[in-house]
Amino acid sequence: TNGKLACYLGNAIKTSKYNIFNFLPLNLFEQFQRLANAYFLILSIFQLIPQISSLAWYTTVIPLMVVLSMTAVKDAIDDLVKWLSGAGIQGLFSYRMEEKKWMNIQVGDIIKLENNQPVTVSTSLGSDFFSFWFEWEQGNPFSTSAATAFGDLHLERPEFTEPGLLLLHFSSGEMRYESPNNKLDKFTGILTYKGNSYFLDQDKLLLRGCVIRNTDWCYGLVIYTGPDTKLMQNTGKSSFKRTHMDHLMNVLVLWIFLFLGSICFILAIGHGIWESRTGYYFQNFLPWKEYVSSSFVSATFIFWSYFIILNTMVPISLYVSVEIIRLGNSCYINWDRKMFYTPKNAPAQARTTTLNEELGQVKYVFSDKTGTLTQNIMIFNKCSINGTLYAAAEKFVLAYVFQTTEKVNFSYNKLADPKFSFYDMTLVEAVKKGDRRVHLFFLSLSLCHTVMSEEKVKGELVYQAQSPDEGALVTAARNFGFVFRSRTSEIIVVVEMGKTKVYQLLAILDFSNVRKRMSVIVRTPENRVMLFCKGADTTLCQLLHPSCSALRDVTMGHLDDFASEGLRTLMVAYRELDNSFFCAWSRKHSEACLSLVNRENKMLNVYEEIEKDLMLLGATAIEDKLQDGVPETIITLNKAKIKMWVLTGDKQETAVNIAYACNIFDNGMDGMFCVDGSDAETIRQELRYRWESCHSASLDPRFLTHLFTQYGFLLIPEEVPNGNYGLIINGYSLAYALERNLEVELLRTACMCKGVICCRMTPLQKAQVVELVKRYKKAVTLAIGDGANDVSMIKAAHIGVGISSQEGTQAMLNSDFTFSQFQYLQRLLLVHGRWSYNRMCKFLSYFFYKNFAFTLVHFWYSFYNGFSAQTVYDAWFITFYNLVYTSLPVLGLSLFDQDVNETWSLHFPELYEPGQHNLYFNKKEFVKCCLHGVYSSFVLFFVPMRTICNSVRSDGKEISDYQSFSLIVQTSLLWVVTMQIALETTYWTVISHFVTWGSLGFYFCILNFLYCDGLCSMFPNVFQFLGKALGTGNLPIQTKLKHSSSRRSAYAFSHKQGFGALITSGKFMRSMIAYGVINGLFWSGEICMVCWGPSDDHCPTDTPPSPFKLN
Repeated sequence: TNGKLACYLGNAIKTSKYNIFNFLPLNLFEQFQRLANAYFLILSIFQLIPQISSLAWYTTVIPLMVVLSMTAVKDAIDDLVKWLSGAGIQGLFSYRMEEKKWMNIQVGDIIKLENNQPVTVSTSLGSDFFSFWFEWEQGNPFSTSAATAFGDLHLERPEFTEPGLLLLHFSSGEMRYESPNNKLDKFTGILTYKGNSYFLDQDKLLLRGCVIRNTDWCYGLVIYTGPDTKLMQNTGKSSFKRTHMDHLMNVLVLWIFLFLGSICFILAIGHGIWESRTGYYFQNFLPWKEYVSSSFVSATFIFWSYFIILNTMVPISLYVSVEIIRLGNSCYINWDRKMFYTPKNAPAQARTTTLNEELGQVKYVFSDKTGTLTQNIMIFNKCSINGTLYAAAEKFVLAYVFQTTEKVNFSYNKLADPKFSFYDMTLVEAVKKGDRRVHLFFLSLSLCHTVMSEEKVKGELVYQAQSPDEGALVTAARNFGFVFRSRTSEIIVVVEMGKTKVYQLLAILDFSNVRKRMSVIVRTPENRVMLFCKGADTTLCQLLHPSCSALRDVTMGHLDDFASEGLRTLMVAYRELDNSFFCAWSRKHSEACLSLVNRENKMLNVYEEIEKDLMLLGATAIEDKLQDGVPETIITLNKAKIKMWVLTGDKQETAVNIAYACNIFDNGMDGMFCVDGSDAETIRQELRYRWESCHSASLDPRFLTHLFTQYGFLLIPEEVPNGNYGLIINGYSLAYALERNLEVELLRTACMCKGVICCRMTPLQKAQVVELVKRYKKAVTLAIGDGANDVSMIKAAHIGVGISSQEGTQAMLNSDFTFSQFQYLQRLLLVHGRWSYNRMCKFLSYFFYKNFAFTLVHFWYSFYNGFSAQTVYDAWFITFYNLVYTSLPVLGLSLFDQDVNETWSLHFPELYEPGQHNLYFNKKEFVKCCLHGVYSSFVLFFVPMRTICNSVRSDGKEISDYQSFSLIVQTSLLWVVTMQIALETTYWTVISHFVTWGSLGFYFCILNFLYCDGLCSMFPNVFQFLGKALGTGNLPIQTKLKHSSSRRSAYAFSHKQGFGALITSGKFMRSMIAYGVINGLFWSGEICMVCWGPSDDHCPTDTPPSPFKLN
């Protein structure tokens, strides 16, 4: 390697975020990045300022500490799990001259890997290796089972220029290669060893996630470690998905902040007016603090005091409760046994806890075809050889053929796969007769592949293939007498009709998405150089020799028939090469391989030179059967007004046939639109014509396009078609339709259709289609797929669902929810999704209602205490209201409530529709619940106030005192909100009864405890109410004067001692003109200095003044 090894990063990678030293500061820093947490932290600081604080510090600090602690514990557990996983992997040993842990490997190390040993595991911290191999006792090159960022490849077959190259004294060699990057499918380097140069490409690179196969051991040279490895370079931060409800809550919280500021401003103005008109003249009795120089300054302090008191409009427990509800509903998905797939022992899994209610609002489902709607278990079904169609029995469903047609007997072939089934005896007879074309056809299938073979028991072959298609083709050739037995980097061993033949492997022209074909060049035992090629018909037809035109037409007709039955098709061809031509081509190939500039294009040009003038052999048809319950599921989703779009890379005929089989399309549709233009203007005209065909009345699409170009953004409204239509568009036309000036018209036309099929798509185009709908439609999107090519689509959608299938785990690893069968999607959406959405809507409506009802009582009370920021409730009730008294009932509602059971949810999918339009909780519903809370607060304050105001007992003493009034209001409040949640509950369980009525009973227990004499005597500064306030007794004055209280009185003119000394001094024994407040009304006149009432009123000197009379 170039440079000093010290400049390279070590192989240790930190998977955990925290350590014992940085956990507390880093976690708190992250938590306070949330606006709500920062907001309550600022409130806590304000409450420490005595000039503005009307509440005890613990009313905000205790709930905040509970929230921060719960979140910190959750984060610590998650991080500990990651750390334990990483620690276990870093402890893996690799072997060279000495044992080393993976974390200690450095660039330049040569390591030994053994069979079935992972280079790393899924969460491992591994290296990228340039691997050399020895031919071992099996005579086979090693292969790797690999997982990449693009997906799991069932098998990778590294290629090497010179076997046995490795020498442990590698210091005599030099390797130059590209800097670390995230390109998994590209690698360029040059190895110089003993004067010879060897080109290195991605085929010789083993990435993290590979498992060594088919060899006992191999050696590898470490070239990338730690964060420099290609997969770690691809490990970018996934975008955090937030629900529409989260965005709505952010808007509503902002509204509440503005409303809170407005109320505080109004109350501050009221206080300023009261101080200037009334309080100013009574400073001798209620003196201003030294820091208050004017009524404006006092009003400023009161603004912040009310901002603290009324902060419970947005309680901190809201966010914790939402997370608990989402976690609980996620557990229901994980525990659902009806979504458990027994054959794979695979349960459904919610990989995120933030998107549950979003499942109840899905409008568009984007689905892959292969492995998602189908089983991805490939069966060799039919073939066309030299213009003859085989296995063309009168069948449409395979099961029917099983019952009516005799199965072909392959007993003559000892190496045949006993699980393989075929029903056309004529093909077996053609093989036995030695038909040259038939033999060449199956020889091509047995040679043109990258399958690896294992034979642990003699005669029992196990194939490991890159794709199920390739495995099915090699297995078919095996059963018809052309058995792929084994391979090395130089030879392929095939047993042809019982005779073992060895073919020299000269070159592999591997498959790529651009080429859409693969070829092998071999030298036969008869010393003939042969090229065998298989690939997509759209590509291979252009490479055929002109003499094959007639055969090509017949074969294309067979391919169309295959596609109409939903079968996956490939063409097979060959070419015999001249030795001199091949030698010249081989030199060009070597030069292109060693090129460091524009290597890929040079390789493609070299491939095209030899892949031409091919002789057509025939075509294959492989069946990928539908999964169980797919048609029924799609019918149910259609009834729920969920639109289904299939995004697939298959050819159009196959995709359309599957769409009919799945009931995405049906024969009763009013029309089928096909967009297949080859330029932008043609596609524009097609889209407009299709839109006009299915639309009754709406805006001109030209107007919408103009609007889009003028303003840059457009939200396309829902449009009602005049019938049921389907849309089919291929990837080539879609590339034009997704351009900026056509995408709006594409979307409008597609959204008018019942179903949409997009075929021949690339993974990037799948993601672009999803983003298009997200950008212009106010709807929730869900993408579901099973393979690596679906990852971009899954990440782009609001909700990503991964299906465990034959194509690996990348789709699952990048998804939000996973399960094993497409039919489980209806249960995920119609049961769990709808329940989660309904529960969250009920929770938010009730939560905002109960907090408005709780908080705004202070607003009404302010008009009776001179706007002095006096609270109605005691500090402990304010602390416990959201945290204890009302938290469990609302959680019980949000975790257990069901409007209808799961049977009716599935039987009536139309119940799902309100969630799509967000009818149960939106801005309008928010205003309703807030107004309900305002009304409740009004009743809760004025009914008790007017009930006990100016009331007396039989002995003439006042009933009304601050403690009794506070106790009546807060008890009434709890009864009202408890009855409200009881009315909201539609599904009662034992737990629901326990948490609802138990919380109310717990309040009375706490009430007796907090208001007992003993607690007040032990902690007089904290528990300041005296006696058990269960009746209407007055407060004993002499006891009250024994200790000071920071609580403000309910009187507008609060004081801490009597006015006896002031009165006897004679200073103010005169009448004076002043302003006062009686029963909340401003007045002016003569004031009696004994009862503080108008001097012309009767003075009840034998009765203590009422707090409401003076306020």
